[in-house]
Amino acid sequence: MTLPGDAEIRDNWPADPWLLLDEWLPPNDDPVRPVMTLATAADGIPDARTLLLSEWDEHGFYFHTDSRSRKVRQLATHPAVALMLHFPDRARQLTVQGVAEPAPADELRRAFRSRSPYLQQLAWQNTVEFAGLPLVDRIRAWTAFRDDHADGFGQPPTWTGYLVRPTRLTFWIGNPDTASRRTEYTATGDGAWTVRLLAG
Repeated sequence: MTLPGDAEIRDNWPADPWLLLDEWLPPNDDPVRPVMTLATAADGIPDARTLLLSEWDEHGFYFHTDSRSRKVRQLATHPAVALMLHFPDRARQLTVQGVAEPAPADELRRAFRSRSPYLQQLAWQNTVEFAGLPLVDRIRAWTAFRDDHADGFGQPPTWTGYLVRPTRLTFWIGNPDTASRRTEYTATGDGAWTVRLLAG
């Protein structure tokens, strides 16, 4: 039995994990962005939430959020994070450990422009105050805001984003015909990576 994507169930893994990312992740111009889990820690207490992988490049992985969010406060004191992307239809999982840093301004602008109109509006209205409104009032306010911005949404001042520079990448591949297996890449600090195989 084989699963979609089994072509990379291999014994010889590339020295550069970015070659695998080209196979595993969609290009940045694909409007359907992968959903991932972002794990943070503050005061020794772990926290996690799902969000979109906005972009990725040779530097790392980008995500975006509201500057007033809890995750932003956590990252200010403890920027070490983990990301997890799960592809159940292909029996794959990618885990990233790294350090988050603020994304550059040009990337923030590009990422906001690439968002759907719904997500652009959400960036403006997804507040605690809005969440506290009754459903009928939230629908009314949402519709009114959308109608008032028929020409499009500008980037709100609370829009922010982060680049996660990876220190470790773990590629998990499942196979119903045998045990699953992980391939772990660890950054050595000089642009190279060590590679080792792990039990699944």
